[in-house]
Amino acid sequence: MNLSLRNFFIKLFHWEYWPFGIIQLPLMVLWLWYSLKERSLFYFSASNPGILTGGMLGESKFEVHSLLPEEVKPKTLLIKFPSALDEVTKKMSESSLHFPIIFKPDLGERGWMVKRINNDNEVEQYLSEIKIDFIIQELVDLPLEFGVYYVRYPNEDHGFVNSITGKEFLHVQGDGKKTLQQLIFEKDRARLQWGTLKEKYHSRLNEIIPSGEKVELVSIGNHCLGTLFLNSNHLITEKLSASFDRISKQVKGFYFGRYDLRCASTEDLENGKVKIVELNGCGAEPSHIYHPNASFWKGVRDLITHWKNMYLISKANHKRGVEYISFREGFAIYKKFSTLKS
Repeated sequence: MNLSLRNFFIKLFHWEYWPFGIIQLPLMVLWLWYSLKERSLFYFSASNPGILTGGMLGESKFEVHSLLPEEVKPKTLLIKFPSALDEVTKKMSESSLHFPIIFKPDLGERGWMVKRINNDNEVEQYLSEIKIDFIIQELVDLPLEFGVYYVRYPNEDHGFVNSITGKEFLHVQGDGKKTLQQLIFEKDRARLQWGTLKEKYHSRLNEIIPSGEKVELVSIGNHCLGTLFLNSNHLITEKLSASFDRISKQVKGFYFGRYDLRCASTEDLENGKVKIVELNGCGAEPSHIYHPNASFWKGVRDLITHWKNMYLISKANHKRGVEYISFREGFAIYKKFSTLKS
């Protein structure tokens, strides 16, 4: 069986790989129903008044990052497009940012153009590809990465965490016999990323990996890039919810969204001793649903609850005086967002 056919069947029988639109299709009916009830297609914009469109689309990642408390923020710079290599490296030096480092678009989603940059040559390559403003962020060298979803109803004093996703970066482990390419092809999750991996590791594909040696193929915690998402809801405790309630109340105009973060231990996670690499608003999903072999229908039910929470929070904020953005404004934001990414 050829590679493309094998990959087709992997994706067909594992819904975590299905196209985003298919998974979201049943929820579009729900969105339209809530839109009719609120007489606004963009009712969700009130879910997080401090974030453009509530974080559904078009928001600046840098502006959202700026809302976070200082103690949980990694060092981050906004670089305007276009920029030259010497300008970028100068700003990095002035801010004491050093390789390796993370570059990512100021507007983007699902891992698009998020890259670990190791040297000036890779900076130059990134500058030749990126066509919009982008962010430089220090690499947070902590061993654990999680996605933590926070919810707070505006008429309640305290919020809660209802989803935690553990992330295992795409990797292979050597046996002292097989080449890197063979190890990649033996692992379904890695084989699906072959188009990218064969370019990234072209000089190592024939290298035999020593027994027990782990090769991390992708160091970005995004499902689209091969990261394994693990349902870690067993880590939710009252203390953890209280920790993220404390953090979230310091983020102006934030009620509903996902923190993507790194930490040293699950104890630090529970205590809110974390570094938040990105805060995503209402457009982010409770990503624990993508746990391997998890029920599709359970995932849909969780997403229905997710959209219901978004609606209730938006409606409550609207009653408190938060205006829904108009169709004209919302369409203009969508059009700009689509144009910048194309």
